Amino acid sequence: MADERRGEPERPDYKVYRSRPGLFSRLRSPDLSKLRQRTKRKGGGGEGKPARPTGPKPLWRRVLKWVGVFALGWIVLSFLLFEISSQIQKGKLADMGGTLHGNPFLSVSPQTILVIGTDIRSGQFAGAGEAESKSCLDTVESGKPTAPSCQHGPYRSDTLMLVRAGGGDFRKLSIPRDTLAQIPGQPENKINSAYAVGGAKLTVRTIEKFLGINIDQVAIVDFDGFRSFIDSIGGINVNLPTDVCSTVSGGAFNLNLKKGEHTLNGFQAITLARTRENSCGNQQTSGTDLERAQFQQVILDGIKDRLTDPLRLPYNFIKGPFIAWNAPQVMVSSMGAWTMPQLVFAAGIGFSNGSDVLKPTSTTAAGNLIIPPEECERAVKKFLGSSPPHKPACSPPS
Repeated sequence: MADERRGEPERPDYKVYRSRPGLFSRLRSPDLSKLRQRTKRKGGGGEGKPARPTGPKPLWRRVLKWVGVFALGWIVLSFLLFEISSQIQKGKLADMGGTLHGNPFLSVSPQTILVIGTDIRSGQFAGAGEAESKSCLDTVESGKPTAPSCQHGPYRSDTLMLVRAGGGDFRKLSIPRDTLAQIPGQPENKINSAYAVGGAKLTVRTIEKFLGINIDQVAIVDFDGFRSFIDSIGGINVNLPTDVCSTVSGGAFNLNLKKGEHTLNGFQAITLARTRENSCGNQQTSGTDLERAQFQQVILDGIKDRLTDPLRLPYNFIKGPFIAWNAPQVMVSSMGAWTMPQLVFAAGIGFSNGSDVLKPTSTTAAGNLIIPPEECERAVKKFLGSSPPHKPACSPPS
C-alpha cells in the first residue's frame, strides 16, 4: 500500500550522454594500464606508491633558470643592436648605381668585398690644419666624392683591400694606393684618385676593370668608429713583421714598436694602419706601400682573432651589446641587417688562405707603381680560387 501511495520514484536532475564508439573500438578490449600510467605521471603514486612532492624547486635550480633567462636576453639584445646599427650604416651609403653584384646569401655564396679607407682627417685624427667639418666627413665617408664645402682635399682612397668571404673562405688582397690604373672616363692616374673624382662608385668600376673581377659589396671605413670598436673589444693583438717607428698627422700620433707581438688600442691601431714612412731615429728603414698594406691586414687578422678566441668569450659576452653596436659603426657599407651578420659568421668560421698584396715590377718617375698583367692574373687566381672572369687591364704600359 505504501509503495502504491508513494507512486513512481522521481528521475534524478541530470542528463546522461553516451559516447559513440570509434570505428575500431569494438575490436579492442578495455586497457586500464595506460590510465594507471597517466595517473602516475600526474603525481599519483598508484599501487601504494607515494605521490611525487609538489613543493618549490631547490634554490640553485631557480637561480640557474633565471641566469639562463638573463643570458638569453643579453644575447638577443646584442643581436638586435647589431642589426639596427648595421641597417643605419647601410642607409648612409651613397647611391652605387647598380655597380655592385652581391646577393643576400653571403654565408653560403663567396662574395668579394671592397674595403675603402679615405685620407680625410676628423678632429681626433687630424694634425694642425687638417681637420674637416662634420658635413664634409659625412659626405666623403658615405662614398661620395669630395664636397665643395670641404676645406682641404680632394680626398682619395687611402686603403684599398679586397676581402673574399663566405662559403668557408676568408681571403684578403691589398692594392697599393699608388698603383697606376686606367680610370673610366678619366686620364690614367694613380688608382686612389678615382675616389676623389667619382667616390666609391668610380672606385668600384676602376678596380673591376683593373683586375677583371666583379665586386659584390663595398665598405668604407669610418676611422672614428674603427677606433671605438677596437677599444670596445679590449684592443687587438698583432704580430709585427718588423720594427715600426712612425709619425702620423704631423706628430699627432706616434708609434715606436719592436718586431713581435703587441697589444694595440684604437688610436695605435689606426696609426699603424696609416703608417707610410717607417723610420727609427734618423735612419730610414722602410716605408713602402706594400708594407703599409701588410700592416692593415695584420690589424684585420687581430680583430678576427680577438672576436673568435675562446679565452675571450667571457669578456665578449659581458661587453656584448657594446661590441654589437660599435662593430657596424666601423664602416658605411652596402651590407645591412641581413648580410652583415653573415659576414661576421663567415669571418668566424672561414679558414684563411693567407693574405696577399699586388707587387709592382717598376715605378715611374712620378712615383706610380706598375702592376703587369701576369701579376694581376696570379693574385686574382689566388684570391678567387679561379681565373678572373674578365681580362684584367692592369697598369697601362709606361
